[in-house]
Amino acid sequence: MPFFVFLRTNLRWLGAGLLLTFFSAFGQTYFISLSAGELRAAFDLSHGAFGGLYMAATLCSAISLTYVGKFVDTHPLALVTGAVVIGLALFSSAMASVSSVAMLFVVLFGLRLFGQGMMTHVAMTAMGRWYEAQRGRAVSIAALGMQCSEAVLPLTYVALAAGLGWRGTWWVAAAVLVLVALPVLLLLLRVERIPRGTVSVDESDTVRPARRQWTRGEVLRDPVFWVISLGTLAPPFIGTTIFFHQVYLVELRGWTQALFASSFLAMSAMTVTCALTAGWLVDKVTAVRLLPAFLLPLSVACIVLASIEAPFAAFVFMALFGMSNGVSSTLFGALWPEVYGTRHLGAVRSVTVSLMVLASAAGPGLTGWLIDLGVPYENQILAMALYCLLACGAMAVVSRRLVARAASGG
Repeated sequence: MPFFVFLRTNLRWLGAGLLLTFFSAFGQTYFISLSAGELRAAFDLSHGAFGGLYMAATLCSAISLTYVGKFVDTHPLALVTGAVVIGLALFSSAMASVSSVAMLFVVLFGLRLFGQGMMTHVAMTAMGRWYEAQRGRAVSIAALGMQCSEAVLPLTYVALAAGLGWRGTWWVAAAVLVLVALPVLLLLLRVERIPRGTVSVDESDTVRPARRQWTRGEVLRDPVFWVISLGTLAPPFIGTTIFFHQVYLVELRGWTQALFASSFLAMSAMTVTCALTAGWLVDKVTAVRLLPAFLLPLSVACIVLASIEAPFAAFVFMALFGMSNGVSSTLFGALWPEVYGTRHLGAVRSVTVSLMVLASAAGPGLTGWLIDLGVPYENQILAMALYCLLACGAMAVVSRRLVARAASGG
């Protein structure tokens, strides 16, 4: 089906997915970390202490997600979406008035659970369930919301914070969620997409063969799942680490916060391009065949950031990170339903999203602790590059195994 025909006939549902991922920004590390300097100063926290607090809150949100994520399988999507947006708005307003370390922990927990966790979980579960032959395309379009927010919101935050302060900016975030995101999403999801049979009439006549419908317990007992997870954890671990400690990185390199914020535009441009390209490739060759290569740009990005001090390194890192980020955002939205089916997709994805949240929790805490111990940040980033290269080899082995499994009907 031509791209613009697909877009026009599915605009309601694709738009909902895109907006969900866009507004997940208020629970994403790159947005929260923009307030990191003020939060550390307000509560007299070191890099390690703040990173540890953030890690603990994110770990708790990941554990909670394995339970609340299943609601996507059992409740109307509009109802779940409304509850998630309201929850995110409440915790955004709580961030604006945070007054103690204990309250900060609760606020970070809520932002991570409802923002990074549930908003993206609802969006990608819906795309995976609603689409079959055009799944890669649908996922890539929905994922554009994250890239749009990464391009727009860091600079918007810097501009608003200059006039309103960081607390005032969080009040604005809460208001936008209630006054804009909530009514628009409920309007779009008033009619839920129900495919006819295996796929809807809107989709291509080329349909992949029906696959086994794995339960969450069966998935957790599959060794292949855990090997794939090692690869999925790299982008959230590395991205969260770099974004969370961006103030420290900027100070270390002698850059400005405005320069680093502007580099998000390079990441967003590459992420959008690669996400759409990956969507087309997934529909052509399947997600499984793309596994071996998606971390290669990220490994090069880490090497550049660790070894080059000039300001252009920020833009090169962001562009290369955007390549891996764009491919992975589409790849893993399509991979799980492709490999494990759609019947229990909400339960399965709640585990995968929880693991990614755990990775994003471990990064800031571990690196903050190492920074406090005096371990050079550059060495830590080089270790991340090595991890990506090793994961590429593991993904190549898994890809071949999954192709063989699919051929045998497993």
